[in-house]
Amino acid sequence: MEKLFHSKLYLKHRFALIMFLDLFVVVIGTLFAIFLDRSNYIDELIFNFGDKILMFLVLSLFIYGIAFKIAGINKALWSYLGVKEIINICVTVLIANFICVVAYNFIFPSNLSSLRFTIFAPLLIISGTMFVRVLYRALLESGRHRYNENNKNTLIIGAGDAGYVLLKELGKNNKFRANVVGLIDDNRKNSMINGVAVLGTTYDLVKIIAQYNIELVFLAIPSINKQDKNRILNILKDCNNVKVKVMKSGLSLLEGESITNHIDDVSIEDLLGRGVAKLSQDEINSYLKGKTVLITGAGGSIGSQLAREIFEFLPRKIILLDINENSLYMLERDFDFRKSRESRFKNVDYISEIASIRDREALKEVFEKYNPNVVFHAAAHKHVPLMERRPQEAIKNNVFGTKNVMDIAIDYKVERFIMISTDKAVNPTNAMGASKRLTEIILQSKGNNYDTKFAAVRFGNVLGSNGSVIPIFKEQIKKGGPITITHKNIIRYFMTIPEAAQLVLQAGFYASAGEIFLLDMGEPVKIIDLAKNLIKLTGLEPYRDIDIQEIGLRPGEKMYEELSLDYENSEKTANQMIFKNTTLYIDENILNEQLEKLLSLVAENKDEQEIRDYLFEVINKYNG
Repeated sequence: MEKLFHSKLYLKHRFALIMFLDLFVVVIGTLFAIFLDRSNYIDELIFNFGDKILMFLVLSLFIYGIAFKIAGINKALWSYLGVKEIINICVTVLIANFICVVAYNFIFPSNLSSLRFTIFAPLLIISGTMFVRVLYRALLESGRHRYNENNKNTLIIGAGDAGYVLLKELGKNNKFRANVVGLIDDNRKNSMINGVAVLGTTYDLVKIIAQYNIELVFLAIPSINKQDKNRILNILKDCNNVKVKVMKSGLSLLEGESITNHIDDVSIEDLLGRGVAKLSQDEINSYLKGKTVLITGAGGSIGSQLAREIFEFLPRKIILLDINENSLYMLERDFDFRKSRESRFKNVDYISEIASIRDREALKEVFEKYNPNVVFHAAAHKHVPLMERRPQEAIKNNVFGTKNVMDIAIDYKVERFIMISTDKAVNPTNAMGASKRLTEIILQSKGNNYDTKFAAVRFGNVLGSNGSVIPIFKEQIKKGGPITITHKNIIRYFMTIPEAAQLVLQAGFYASAGEIFLLDMGEPVKIIDLAKNLIKLTGLEPYRDIDIQEIGLRPGEKMYEELSLDYENSEKTANQMIFKNTTLYIDENILNEQLEKLLSLVAENKDEQEIRDYLFEVINKYNG
């Protein structure tokens, strides 16, 4: 049957066929309404009124044909028949029937009452057209729901609206090759959804997965809270050979839209269970709304997310500064789309400026042109091994590029300057970390000596950022492995990109005199555990399906990262996820002399080891 419905002949003529069937239903419904309760003298009716009945049938077919054509009744996809289509059919039939009733009274004599025709004709025609469509769907779905041994035994977690729509979608468009054996729901145990049983609750998952040999699980609860989602995914993670798919949060169940387009692989972010950052909207509004905000490194992972978060606070203008034109172009397109969809963004302007933070004159031009109120400095070289090979590049960009932005911000009386730092700046063992530590020292030397309020925000790795381990691991799994890690005992702090960006905005409100703020990174995570979990969540087994290989620590890499130096004492802020570190007093004049010597070493192309040694000599003088 399914082959018939997908044949070229059917596809070519299906709209005409549907119209023919609908008009056939009109003929049957009309005749039944005319002869209803007159079965004893049908022959007499045909003899006396045969020509009038025939005339009325032709006229009815003409009226209904035009009505169905205008309303597009024959073009509604039967497999997607829903409330809108049913209402459309009912309204169209009632309108056509009204015209037919008028014609009925003109054509037939008064003793052939039109009352029963008026009542029963539309009911019969609507019932007939519905029956044809329901029969079609039943025939089509009976073929699709036949057991296929090549399909994967599948569970759907969530028997609400999303679960129901997903179940229907898998019946029509089974791109996941899923044989749905049941649903899981904490509130609907022992019920049936579209003929499929709710087998139990999420607390029965392990037993049900083993009992039914489940290979694929869909988490179809878009509104699920972080805690429950984390609990369920951690259960599934430990079930062998089970692949997990997750429905995107914030999904709107639009009728006719394929819900399978909103299904993602489960992410490590879900397993870490980090919640949404709690922000004081009023505090952030106070320094962003209606202001001109400049973001350096706006094309990067953190910079672009900062731009998106700042956009929500309705600044007057956002200046997106980066050397990478493609990333800025895509960010502008994102803003164009949001602005076209929501009127509240109509007064928010944004502009991209291609410039390097090393180019002092280009930076001056940008500041002169836009005179920003707030600067978020996210531009930096961040890859440890690359900066170990050429530490002078880390110094040129991270140290003196950052100093350029700070100095010009002071000259143009920027209200706030917030710099993105890193946990690698704490007791650094590599040139990248040392360069970022030196930028923190430069920032603290500015202190409260100027009108500009300075602050740095220090945090660890962000999940999914460009070049981070998660995208690399996913790519390695896609290629069949192996996953490569530097050491089985290496640990790192992680947080999500949106969470990091939001907390940076909150910390920006606390900026005053060169403070270094720390973000609560939670518990550190072993990199090897991340690798194992990613493999398991794709339905594979570590070391059996995907190997994990140690390749040794890279130059300058540490086994573990820290968030505070030994002398630094952290104080709580009003936000429980943001802490403030001790602020050093640093003589800016003495520091500038040291920076001039460092710059001369770089400019004179001195030996890389000599440059590196002096970089560490400078920062060690300020490490308490």
